[in-house]
Amino acid sequence: MVWELHLPACQSLKDKRTIVKSLKDGGLQTVEVKLPAVVSTDRRHAENVLREADGLVAGADGARIMDTSTSYL
Repeated sequence: MVWELHLPACQSLKDKRTIVKSLKDGGLQTVEVKLPAVVSTDRRHAENVLREADGLVAGADGARIMDTSTSYL
């Protein structure tokens, strides 16, 4: 899953990294997501994990999802 984020309050690359790091080190670890992929033998399980991750990203302070894309191999 790939998210295109809008980070309106960020004035520098450091500000952007802070938000992305908080996502990576915080909530996304709790849903078995290792950025940027989920590996599972059960497609339904993978979709549920990605849906939960999408909700965490959508609720992140300082970030707004502009676009989301998912690819399955």
